[in-house]
Amino acid sequence: MHTVVERELELELVLSPERSIPVLARLDYRTDDPYAVRVTFHIDSDHPVCWTFARELLIEGVFRPCGHGDVRVWPTKVAGRSVVLIALSSPGGDALLQAPAAPVSSWLERTLRLVPPGAESGRLGIEDGLAELLAPTAADDTWPWDESTDGE
Repeated sequence: MHTVVERELELELVLSPERSIPVLARLDYRTDDPYAVRVTFHIDSDHPVCWTFARELLIEGVFRPCGHGDVRVWPTKVAGRSVVLIALSSPGGDALLQAPAAPVSSWLERTLRLVPPGAESGRLGIEDGLAELLAPTAADDTWPWDESTDGE
């Protein structure tokens, strides 16, 4: 059985130090993809924008700056409030988003109760998949050559 942990919240798209606009977002964690989190932004378009990145990156980013390249996350305070900044970079452009730290941390705690750090690989079903892949079948009992000749 797979479980999904979702949280809708309002982020701020930072346009400049003085100006930002609210953006509705959904945080999404699925136990069948235990290493990843998804953030879906509902912007004024026909299709929402979805970013997928490592859950560990967001967990660490709540406490200290981390990440490089396309996704960077770090904690800070804005007007006395604890927030988490998420910087996203793509060929289409860059975005800096500000999320309230308390609801992000609360949502992450829910994901960690479901799949603690280090337990992710057990949720992938790799062992079951390998067992199924390597299980003998009826076809394994019939060889296309006669073994009695030992290749002669």
